[in-house]
Amino acid sequence: MPEPASNNIASHLPRMAALQPETAALHIPVGGGEYRHVSFRELEQESNRVAHALEQVGICRGVRTALMVTPGLDFFALTFALFKVGAVPIMIDPGIGVKNLKTCLTEAEPEAFIGIPKAHIARLLFGWGKGTLKILLTVGRKLVWGGFTLGKLTATIPAERSYQVADTARDETAAILFTSGSTGVPKGVVYTHGNFLAQVDQLRKVYDIRPGEIDLPTFPLFALFAPALGMSSVVPVMDFTRPGSVDPKNIIGPIQKFNITTMFGSPALINRVGRYGVEHNIKLPSLKRAISAGAPVPAAVLERFCSMLNDDVQVFTPYGATESLPVCSIGSSEILGDTRHATDDGAGVCIGRPVPDIELKIIEISDEPVDEWNAELQVADGEIGEIVVKGPQVTASYYNRAASTALAKIKEQRGGFWHRMGDVGYRDPAGRIWFCGRKAHRVETGTQTYYTIPCEAIFNTHPQVFRSALVGIGAVGHMRPVICIELEQGLDNSEQPRILEELQEIGRNNPLTATIDNILFHPAFPVDIRHNAKIFREKLAVWAGEQLS
Repeated sequence: MPEPASNNIASHLPRMAALQPETAALHIPVGGGEYRHVSFRELEQESNRVAHALEQVGICRGVRTALMVTPGLDFFALTFALFKVGAVPIMIDPGIGVKNLKTCLTEAEPEAFIGIPKAHIARLLFGWGKGTLKILLTVGRKLVWGGFTLGKLTATIPAERSYQVADTARDETAAILFTSGSTGVPKGVVYTHGNFLAQVDQLRKVYDIRPGEIDLPTFPLFALFAPALGMSSVVPVMDFTRPGSVDPKNIIGPIQKFNITTMFGSPALINRVGRYGVEHNIKLPSLKRAISAGAPVPAAVLERFCSMLNDDVQVFTPYGATESLPVCSIGSSEILGDTRHATDDGAGVCIGRPVPDIELKIIEISDEPVDEWNAELQVADGEIGEIVVKGPQVTASYYNRAASTALAKIKEQRGGFWHRMGDVGYRDPAGRIWFCGRKAHRVETGTQTYYTIPCEAIFNTHPQVFRSALVGIGAVGHMRPVICIELEQGLDNSEQPRILEELQEIGRNNPLTATIDNILFHPAFPVDIRHNAKIFREKLAVWAGEQLS
């Protein structure tokens, strides 16, 4: 498939509109099980109209623009229009909390704010962007806050009016995307158009995605990749900020109705849908692949979901982060047929091999900045260290966070850089990478270092354990390791003494966990809102400290 002529990530859309104008780009639910179908030609036209509307109110090249609109036609049209004019959309997950939202918007310094009425009300109540906002645009009915409405602006613009996509450079800022903040305050990752183009290219190559396929995206950012890849997107009925609470019928129904070929889901969503599918003996023969990311996906979750798929279809679990995605990838066949057994024994989670164009190294673990790359930083294969990566999809900086950038990037003499993933792992003799957890979550006692993923996997083998979390109590270097356990739903509390004895036996029988004496039951782990899967171990550590004090 030919590459877009422009370096602007939005240039994929007019190319696809020319290639398959009447193919549905979007299927948007309108209630009662009915959908509105929007062709690539219509999405291209609508984003052109919106681009003209944005320029009319001063949202043009380089203007940082907070975007808070729910997934649907307006969301897609606005995002592509912002890229077309060369503006810089600021995307923040609303689930990160009011306090973090205000901090993020203060740091990002938006000059424009585009939102649904609910977002504008929250902006007024909590003072979001108060010092920098100059342009207000409402999607829907505007009340007392002034500014413009998208509907009134686009009503005067002919549907057929074309728009010349801004000729952006590959290294020009395209967007600011905020991390989930699972290990600290969310940070604004600066994406260039080149980063986005590399992501689209990698997703197409690694997963063999082709124009004409039908996608079910359950994470808004991934929804934007579908039109760029020439796929039709079916927008599911769900709360995108709470994927773990999705109604499985709202995922399975569209897959069957539209013969969906690919879907993305967080581990929590995949788990919920898989459990329902097994319980009701549901098959999804149209799926060619499923992709799950955001946290490690337990083998049992993959097994359940795979039972709904054709024998030759896999669930792929790409590894990466907001700062760099994808980095590695592995399929369920290799996990279920091989690596799961080593994971259960405490080897970590295999995340596969680096994708094309990504260089990956393992270096000595350090919490300090590393000013310049040196090959002597690397550790031997098989030794646990910090994962660092380099490649076209790897972002170069955080916005307005020079100290965070310095801590996360290692400069090269020739001008390039390595990104520190903040994760620890190792490379096996076959060249595969094994993930052992977040660097910040390691527990150092002074005589031993415990890593979260290897230790937790050992306890997760118990059939009544839903998930576990290793936390450390006390000062770094003198920590006390504690395993927190969240049991499967529906178990009676009277079962806990028996399960505790069994877990203690499991722990004693593995050298990695033999010296962990404290096991605590927690009713429901605090997790990130974006994927409902990343455990907030810092909060659990505080709780565990209180329990053992």
